[in-house]
Amino acid sequence: MNTLQRAVLIRAYGGVQVAQVSRIEKPTPEQGQVLVRVQAAGVNGIDWKIREGQVRNAFALPLPIVLGAEMAGVIEAVGPGVSRFSVGDRVMAAMGALGAYAEFVTVNEASLSLTPEALDDIHAAAMPVAAIAAWNSLHHAGPIRAGQRILIHGAAGGLGAYAVQYAKRAGAEVFATAGTADLDYVRSLGADSVIDYQSQRFENIVRHIELVLDYVGGEVLDRSWQVLAQDGVVVGTSSPDILSRTPANRRGLWFMNKPDPHLLEKLAREVASGTLQSRIGDVVGFSDIPDAIERNRTSRTGKVVADFTR
Repeated sequence: MNTLQRAVLIRAYGGVQVAQVSRIEKPTPEQGQVLVRVQAAGVNGIDWKIREGQVRNAFALPLPIVLGAEMAGVIEAVGPGVSRFSVGDRVMAAMGALGAYAEFVTVNEASLSLTPEALDDIHAAAMPVAAIAAWNSLHHAGPIRAGQRILIHGAAGGLGAYAVQYAKRAGAEVFATAGTADLDYVRSLGADSVIDYQSQRFENIVRHIELVLDYVGGEVLDRSWQVLAQDGVVVGTSSPDILSRTPANRRGLWFMNKPDPHLLEKLAREVASGTLQSRIGDVVGFSDIPDAIERNRTSRTGKVVADFTR
């Protein structure tokens, strides 16, 4: 019996060449775990940040390690003590760590969400990180109020597109930045004002912003302080050094996501029914994952998902 499986892993930190398609042992589910045959996995910025060693000081990772933070698939086997799921169930999950870029993964039962029947694996695999991170980062600084002025950077991206929709549902006045090609898309999500970052500087257009969601980082963060209302706050997901870059008279918060399987099931049903929009930028095959990780680092290509059946 063949116990080897394909996986994308790194054995050392570095550039695109260190992420390799390799053969590793197929795992066996332990107490409270299920074995999932992965059908699709989402590509995220955390993949190249881990590949390059940018987060090794934040949390220790024993190398070699399989990359990949979110997936969708079918339960192949269940371990002792599993009660919520059965063989054959379609499931989705944020790994809570890593390991999604493998044909089979073991996942704690408590981390899994059922995939709605009407939601295909490609769209299911695109949701676990972005849909939850957008929700949690939006509420990280406190409850959203009707009429609150919110600026969302990277509004056409995976997190930003969800955040625009969540903020509008809460009754906020939503300002958003996006590239020229995505302006109409972001408007369709409900944004009240969309700023083309390729031809406009948002700090010349908006003022008195109570919450900035910065999904871009870099100089975008540095330019965001000047648009804040007196008691406004910037929540950043792309700049781990946001606290040291926060001016003395301003408030900045660093956000790190935590999976929420129950919320994910609810949001997945909304995507399946069409009440919540979710857009896929590109779909690649398993062997293309290393290149897709690099593209995530170098360009804004929209959400990329790897289809393991290709």
